[in-house]
Amino acid sequence: MTKNKSPNLSRRGFSRKLLIGSAGLSLDFGNFASALAAQSNTPLNIGIIGSGRIGGAVGLRWAEAGHQILFSSRNPDRLSDLVEQAGGDTRAGYPRDAAEFGDIILIAVPYAALPQVGRDFSGLMQGKIVIECGNPVPDRDGPMAETAVAKGTGVASAEFLPGVRLVRAFNAISSRTVDSEAHRAGELVAIPIAGDDAEAVAVATQLVIDSGFDPVVVGGLARAREFDRGTNVYVKGMTAAQMRAALNL
Repeated sequence: MTKNKSPNLSRRGFSRKLLIGSAGLSLDFGNFASALAAQSNTPLNIGIIGSGRIGGAVGLRWAEAGHQILFSSRNPDRLSDLVEQAGGDTRAGYPRDAAEFGDIILIAVPYAALPQVGRDFSGLMQGKIVIECGNPVPDRDGPMAETAVAKGTGVASAEFLPGVRLVRAFNAISSRTVDSEAHRAGELVAIPIAGDDAEAVAVATQLVIDSGFDPVVVGGLARAREFDRGTNVYVKGMTAAQMRAALNL
């Protein structure tokens, strides 16, 4: 796959259905997940900036699904166990390496670090699909977190990451649930998704499925606040039906 270009969604059967008439994400997503393939059949290059609990857990699930992963941190030599667990073509590097490598980027850093990630790497991520899953915590992250909570995290994160095709996802699930509940029998645990770019939302939706969970598309980035930390769907382990009911979707 050529770097710095969005993935070719035409190879996935769901994409045409999603993109036709999807300006403004006005489609009825109530039964959207049931129309999607169970797993991707074409690997994507995914760079992960921040390979701690949630970045590591999600990255492992994507590696199991056949995607090529570059885990990153400021100390990539400490990621050898994670790389060994993932196997395949997985490797470790610095955040800059992940930003350059990935056709898709997952940013999983403490929220106070997000402005610096934007300053350092937005130029390398221009036009790329970026999934961001940090949660602002005022006691940890300071006044910037209070501002982000007031705006809604989807809106705030977009300001820190100019020029990317931003999606909010994987922030409302714990790493423990990612580790223990992926691909479980019966109804899957739901993961809410929000974004303003329909193609980016389609890719994130498929990646939620690849990780072993059930995607629930909530709407544009302004609606991401509905599954921010502290809301009634945050880390509750809901099924898709339960989450849609709680969010009045």
